Amino acid sequence: MTIDSISLSLVFVVLAVALFDFTNGFHDAADMVATAIASHAMTPVVAIGMVTFFTFIAPFSVGLAVADTVGTFVDISHVTARTGESVVIAALLAAVSYNLITWRFGYPSSSSNSLAGGLVGAGLYAVGQGQIHWGIEGLSNGELTGFMKVIAGLVVSPVFGFVMGFLLMKLIFAVLRRFNLKISRLFIASQYLSIAWLGFSHGANDAQKGMAIIGMMLLANGVTSEFSIPVWAVAWCASAITLGTLFGGWRIIRTLGFGLFRIRITHSVANQLGSALVNSLATSIGAPTSTSQVVTATLLGNGAAEKPGHVKWRTAAGIVSGWWLNLPVSLALGGFYCYLYQQIF
Repeated sequence: MTIDSISLSLVFVVLAVALFDFTNGFHDAADMVATAIASHAMTPVVAIGMVTFFTFIAPFSVGLAVADTVGTFVDISHVTARTGESVVIAALLAAVSYNLITWRFGYPSSSSNSLAGGLVGAGLYAVGQGQIHWGIEGLSNGELTGFMKVIAGLVVSPVFGFVMGFLLMKLIFAVLRRFNLKISRLFIASQYLSIAWLGFSHGANDAQKGMAIIGMMLLANGVTSEFSIPVWAVAWCASAITLGTLFGGWRIIRTLGFGLFRIRITHSVANQLGSALVNSLATSIGAPTSTSQVVTATLLGNGAAEKPGHVKWRTAAGIVSGWWLNLPVSLALGGFYCYLYQQIF
């Protein structure tokens, strides 16, 4: 592998990471602002502007524990540059493909699941299951490591989000019964704080996944001797995911904000607070989450806490079915793209 080809491959991955982060922000922005817009608590410009700002500043304010988790559960430190590149590029292509497909149908999907599945599929094809840190041994010792930490963050977080959404909604109802309608002003004011926290938690967790891919590519090409994230990669990924957040996705906003049940400001605040809490807790232990899944699951918990019969569970089932397909489809795509890359290059 020549220096020129390594340079070109690095440029390609850096650009592909920007596309991945853009589609990630595009997806998640829609999820984050959908309830604020549907409840008429904020205009679309204000809501998207706030989550964009806080998404950007978050990666510079927290550690890189999530990037370390994502970037190290497939070991490419002892393989050839071509093999390492095939894993990284295939995983990116798998994630971007799934993002675009689900956006086309207006369903919120998990960029994190797509990337994790793509990494596993490409890793299984290129380096074998022995080079994947599954984390099963750590799990038997009561520790979350490797791929088990990824699974915990991506599978458990929606369940936790549903529970948090349900409990917060019940708490809000209890508070409203004790106070008069003037408390609605408090909810309007708290909407700005909750959506800011949600935007920050999104940037703190989701932006790190693109950084992990760049770190893996640098390692694969021998630019670094061990997995690490340079400062320029933090800035690049933060900018790309912010740009995607700025544009948002109106198809998903319509599905989530208007397609499940009639959303009021109480739902919006409870949704954003619950989602931000789940994201923040996961980030603190280095577990990747899907903001799309967390926000959607929390919203379903909000609706179930008030009037389960008002929730359009058929629409919800369509969204959730996309979650179940996410990992296996991305895994297959990762293996397929890895095969194509190795055949072509």
